[in-house]
Amino acid sequence: MSASASTATASTLTLRVEGMDCGGCERKVESALGRLDGIAEVSASSVTGSVKLHYSAHSPVHSAPSHAVIEKTIHELGYRLVSEEEANEPDAAPSAWWQSAKGRLVLVSGGLLLLAFALRLAWPALGNWPFVAATVVGLVPIVQGAWGALKQRNPFTIEMLMSIAALGALAINAAAEAAVVVFLFAVGELLEGVASQRARRSISALADLTPSAARLLEAGETREVPAASLTPGQRVLIRPGDRVPCDGRILTGESDLDESPINGESVPRSRGPGNDVFAGTVNLNAALEVEVTRRAEDNTIARVIRLVEEAQAAKAPMARFIDRFAQYYMPVVVGLALLMAVAPPLVAGMAWSESIYRALALLLIACPCALVISTPAAIAAGLSAGARRGLLIKGGAVLEQLGKLKLVALDKTGTLTAGTPRVTRVEGWGAGQDEGEILRLAAALERDSSHPIALAILDHARQQGLSLPRASDTRALAGSGVSGRVEGRELSLITPRHLAERVTLADDLSARIVELEQAGQSLAVLVEGEQVLGLIAVRDEPRDDARQGLAALSRLGVRAVMLSGDNARTAEAIGDQLGIEAHGELMPEDKAQRVRDWQAAGQGPVGKVGDGINDAPALATAEVGIAMGGGTDVALETADAALLKNRVSGIAELIDLSRATLRNIKTNVALALGLKAVFLVTTALGFTGMWIAVMADTGATVLVTLNAMRLLGYRFSPGDAPMEARPGTATS
Repeated sequence: MSASASTATASTLTLRVEGMDCGGCERKVESALGRLDGIAEVSASSVTGSVKLHYSAHSPVHSAPSHAVIEKTIHELGYRLVSEEEANEPDAAPSAWWQSAKGRLVLVSGGLLLLAFALRLAWPALGNWPFVAATVVGLVPIVQGAWGALKQRNPFTIEMLMSIAALGALAINAAAEAAVVVFLFAVGELLEGVASQRARRSISALADLTPSAARLLEAGETREVPAASLTPGQRVLIRPGDRVPCDGRILTGESDLDESPINGESVPRSRGPGNDVFAGTVNLNAALEVEVTRRAEDNTIARVIRLVEEAQAAKAPMARFIDRFAQYYMPVVVGLALLMAVAPPLVAGMAWSESIYRALALLLIACPCALVISTPAAIAAGLSAGARRGLLIKGGAVLEQLGKLKLVALDKTGTLTAGTPRVTRVEGWGAGQDEGEILRLAAALERDSSHPIALAILDHARQQGLSLPRASDTRALAGSGVSGRVEGRELSLITPRHLAERVTLADDLSARIVELEQAGQSLAVLVEGEQVLGLIAVRDEPRDDARQGLAALSRLGVRAVMLSGDNARTAEAIGDQLGIEAHGELMPEDKAQRVRDWQAAGQGPVGKVGDGINDAPALATAEVGIAMGGGTDVALETADAALLKNRVSGIAELIDLSRATLRNIKTNVALALGLKAVFLVTTALGFTGMWIAVMADTGATVLVTLNAMRLLGYRFSPGDAPMEARPGTATS
């Protein structure tokens, strides 16, 4: 398949197609290719300009239709396969509308139409022949498309209706209107192409974020190489102001990075040795040495583009309903047109020329362009707007379902909380015990430990600027803590559960330990011999935006519940702090069961938010699974949607974007059907003619497309009211 831009697996093949710009185009391609032997299913997307072929299980790729057969079928429909070389060419698509085939047809048709009017004024004796010539020239590509679809046993196409209407108008001596109709149809096709191209650019522009070159480090020397050639394990130098050319891990250097291209977060983040960096982000302050961890085709930008294109190609339930509706709608209107042509002359004595004229105008009204494009255009714009803001939504079906959520279940650790414990309190116990000294001695004992609580104590000590002494004879106490010698003192740092085994606890100390544990704190107690010197409280604190994100969900009318595997007291303490219902001590299967219980009780649809690993059963059980993960494999591939910006407020943003898209779709459908209904009546009554009918259809197509494009400017602030109450947003 080297002759076309394609990607293939053992059972699928994806091809790039030029000229496929609307829902009608999709149906023609799907219908024609679906009849070929060996093809089980065809998915065409005008948004991405691609066709995905799914081969039959009993018919592998090598026995499927040849490339020549597929290309011929697509060519007969009036479209063209894009070669791999063209697809990879940066300027493959025409930069201006007049350079495209549809643009040239508009210019030729318009020029001939103006010339025909000028000749009629100058030489009336020529009659309608200039308009006949203008009609025929403009009609040729339309008839070719209609004939190609007819050969594929698909008679009800827009091109067929247009051909019948234009030729019928010539037959009843309405050549001027036929020429106008052909010109207006060409204009409508051009506008659809321009709108589709703009939608494609909104995603393909992401690819431009990754620089074409990288500075490869080898044997202490730096040389420039193509970024696409980088392989895992190589090292690159990223200077201040450079875009990161790859996904990688920082080896040396510390700098602020602008990660907004990946996660939509406007505030730069400080990154240092051991931290991951993503292709397309911008290094702001200092030089970094980075080890490549992924190839160019697998980096975060490439995966985001791939996932969004797949999502845009997957039709939403509402889009599938509109497609089915259009399949019945066109034959019905064609039947009405036939009835209009025959019944009035036979019943009411109307002139045949008048009844046929009205019937031809009704045929033009039957063109379902605006109706068919109303849903996919809005879905595509919504998915694109989300992707640019770090909200990955895997398909129109997910985008629709998000707006219907009534309850969202959230994991605690790493979702509502930061995922890393922090020291919240240091207390000396007994006379003369200094809190700084307690922290210094405890940190010395934990200096070589990688336990999360140890890391929290060490981090807190560094923040306090403490100088840590060296501990000797340190040893781990299985399941209870650590002990060792610091500055000649025999010390132990142990959990309260094992404290009673070593010392006799005073009542006030026992009460204090219970009080702190009930507040969700994890405790480490510093002991010297049998004397308690002090205690350190550690807790995984809520994210900075957790309360704000939960409030945004509440304003949208969505109930939020926390499901946690942590102990019940800790879960309840965090729940109380955030003002959210909390359930603790849940195994993964328990979380999934809670989701099923809510669904059975009619409290759904339910969304589940988690890290995509230990929450996998619940993510799969919920109507929509949402992963938080800052660009990790889990966040991109596990759930139905992913929050690349890794913020709780993103959940409300997903739901609000979905609702905005659904409102946009309803407005588009109302516009399309409303205009059709009005002009069906006025045309049947003889108030409007053929060219008005085409203009109405073209105008409706342009209106719904422009309305859908407004979603590209979607904005949401978690502190604001829901979008229904905010003027100036892309809601309809």
